[in-house]
Amino acid sequence: MKSITVHNIDSQASRKIEELARKNGASLNKTIKMLLYDALGLNKRKQDFSEFCGVWSKDEANVFDQKTAELREIEPDQWK
Repeated sequence: MKSITVHNIDSQASRKIEELARKNGASLNKTIKMLLYDALGLNKRKQDFSEFCGVWSKDEANVFDQKTAELREIEPDQWK
């Protein structure tokens, strides 16, 4: 694959790219490639529906696990 260097990106565009990368939890390189592929109609992103799924912090995941712990308990009487 070829590497391309882009010079003189203005601060507004740079800031937007950095914000998008941070929001998606992706590197700047991956974010720029995604933007290029989308703009060129190549759509190299996986179609995994991840854009429709939230991402939880560790604290949010812990709260969810605590609140749903009883759902993971096995009730032997129910399996007879």
